[in-house]
Amino acid sequence: MDELTDQLRAMAHAHGVATEYEDWQHKTVTVSRETVLAVLAALDVDAPDATETSPEAGDSSATQRVDPAGMAQTNRVLPPCVVTIQGREATVELQVSARATVVASLELEDGSQAPVVVEPGSLLVPDDLPLGYHVLRARADGAQAACTVIVTPADLDLPASVATRRAWGLATQLYSVRSRQSWAIGDLEDLKQLAVWSAGELGADYVLVNPLSAAEPVAPMEPSPYLPSSRRFVNPLYLRIESLPEYDDLPPTQRADIERLRADVHERLDGVDTIDRDTSWAAKAVALRLLHARPRSSERERSHRDFVRREGAALRDFATWCAIVNRHGTDPRQWPPGLRHPDHPEVAAFRSAQHELVDFYSWLQWLLDEQLAAVQAAALDAGMALGVMHDLAVGVHPEGADAWAMQDVLAHGIHVGAPPDAFNQVGQDWSQPPWRPDRLVELSYAPFRDLVAQQLRHAGALRIDHILGLFRLWWIPAGMSADQGTYVRYDHEALVGVLALEASRAGALVVGEDLGTVEPFVRDYLRTRGIVGTAILWFEAGDDGGPLPPELWREHCLASVTTHDLPPTEGYLAGEHVRLRSELGLLSRPVEQERTADAAKQAAWRRALADRALLPRDATPEQTVVALHRYLTLTPARLLCVALTDAVGDRRTQNQPGTTDEYPNWRVPLTGPDGSGLLLEDVMASARACDLASAVNAGLEHREATRRPARNLDAGPGSTAPPFDD
Repeated sequence: MDELTDQLRAMAHAHGVATEYEDWQHKTVTVSRETVLAVLAALDVDAPDATETSPEAGDSSATQRVDPAGMAQTNRVLPPCVVTIQGREATVELQVSARATVVASLELEDGSQAPVVVEPGSLLVPDDLPLGYHVLRARADGAQAACTVIVTPADLDLPASVATRRAWGLATQLYSVRSRQSWAIGDLEDLKQLAVWSAGELGADYVLVNPLSAAEPVAPMEPSPYLPSSRRFVNPLYLRIESLPEYDDLPPTQRADIERLRADVHERLDGVDTIDRDTSWAAKAVALRLLHARPRSSERERSHRDFVRREGAALRDFATWCAIVNRHGTDPRQWPPGLRHPDHPEVAAFRSAQHELVDFYSWLQWLLDEQLAAVQAAALDAGMALGVMHDLAVGVHPEGADAWAMQDVLAHGIHVGAPPDAFNQVGQDWSQPPWRPDRLVELSYAPFRDLVAQQLRHAGALRIDHILGLFRLWWIPAGMSADQGTYVRYDHEALVGVLALEASRAGALVVGEDLGTVEPFVRDYLRTRGIVGTAILWFEAGDDGGPLPPELWREHCLASVTTHDLPPTEGYLAGEHVRLRSELGLLSRPVEQERTADAAKQAAWRRALADRALLPRDATPEQTVVALHRYLTLTPARLLCVALTDAVGDRRTQNQPGTTDEYPNWRVPLTGPDGSGLLLEDVMASARACDLASAVNAGLEHREATRRPARNLDAGPGSTAPPFDD
């Protein structure tokens, strides 16, 4: 591997590109020259040949002004945006001569004005600005510029419904939770029923659901909810057709046609042991086109127009992309060249010619918005403290709607992934194109802001998958393996600030999935900004490598026994995670060594459970699952999460990281401990689910009754946070 020159290192650092990093074994890894050059090229940086030296070029790259995230800035009167925290005065540097006459104004989001102090070379923004997005304008020697000033909350408060008590909820992959009435795939009506039942019968405060983000509108539909076509819009596969007002207005003959479509889906898919999205969607699409062709009442039409107007250009572009795919397929390389960029005149002409088709895809999003609102309302009415907790994927499909509509904001020739770690020892390539940090700044973080706002529109909480990506992302140049990437840094203060601002406006809670290779400061920083972390029981270890005593767990986190990237707990206890990774060639050490290490780990956990009088002698797998969840109640974690698969005794892995078609990821239906399929009706009659929920509730009640004031491990000196620590 060619060594990096000082010049290339300086240029990389100026653009937030790491030239070395610490791996999961705390070893320093030097990034290859080829990787650094490829990443810089994706940022449109014309890096010199690393084997050549040019003092002039070296001086230029090493002395460029760099913003807090490490990205080089170009000269301009004002920066594109400034992100600050409420209560802090912000200094905005000016790129003008010392003798320039500067006139500045600050327009607040509500249209009022705020004072700005002009100083030599800078502007001072006052510390008493309200939260929101404001516009700073400046004139100097004939030049004019505008800058977005984003004022974010210092600390995102917990919603009042969970501010003084602990809460627990269910986590589920919605598509796997099928009912007799759904079209062989879980839908939003199923989610509503699951939420109402789990609130009333189990005492759950939320339902955490997989990303419901849009996929392709034609077959084959990408099965992974974490590789969506668009993160902003929703997959119409989740619509319950029979719940639509338009369905009620159908004449009997057309309603019978739709009933036959659903019956045919059940005839083809009932008893099939994999989720078949394509068959379900093909039938639903026919039914929905029939409904779309029906005349709407003036009230319904007005509501639809209002939705389209509110969503604006983003919905227009998404619906246009869907129409293009419907006509020309999912591979953009096969499209007419004029349709490959949203701003090309041919796209506007296509949109006009295909107006009905574009309107159809816009209409679907309106229906989804209505059904999502109904789910959240029903969950809260049933007594849930939070309702639905949506899940935000890391990125999008490289050939999807967002990649097309926002291609100028994305880095091309790059995949997002993760470096090797203890559980995925060859690294991961998620194939997603990352946002360019510099373009996000130029756009005042509007793409991220709009995305978060949409996710929170009908939610009480939002989980951010791989929230570490708001700090740095693992970029893998196309054609390289997952372990040949490097980190690219983002302005985490800006991204976390925008996230907190939108959550504050929605009155919602944010959970960050902060697992993996974590920089030491990240969890502390997220805690100070009010973002709840994540704790998975199998990964919580003390200094001796054994189970972390419950008293030492983080308070400000969502704690669970398992996650969607691990087998359900009964499967984990049976060693499914070792067997499957061995069969798929994902281990970096001999399988017997892996089994020995896993057996020792599980034995340590059983001892920890027995020491707390949670595990009876000769416990069954079901009793062990209950005991592990009771262990969670002994921790100070503010939120607990129970996987629906654990509640019903499912054993099969939903997703095996590091694979695509080698395993049926995201296509595994819900089953019981004997492997037979379960419908939602079976879940709601499950004594096992009720027993596990009762154990969690009893543990929380006992903990609440016996807790006593003590030091708060998260909050620091002088904190007034509720003392949940022993």
